[in-house]
Amino acid sequence: MSKAHRGSGIRNLVKSGRNACPICKRTGIKVLYEQEVNEKKFSVCKQCKAAIAKGKKQEEIAALSQ
Repeated sequence: MSKAHRGSGIRNLVKSGRNACPICKRTGIKVLYEQEVNEKKFSVCKQCKAAIAKGKKQEEIAALSQ
């Protein structure tokens, strides 16, 4: 079966959705998930989104909000 449509939703984004994650500071990673921190929206990577949902990475979130 063809896989021509895989990832087609992010191809129209700038750099195909790749950027630096503001929380973990990794570069060239897909930042597709929007996370709201103190009424500000940030795009974060998949790993940071999961860590925030589990209650981790609180120091990094506090630094972002300031």
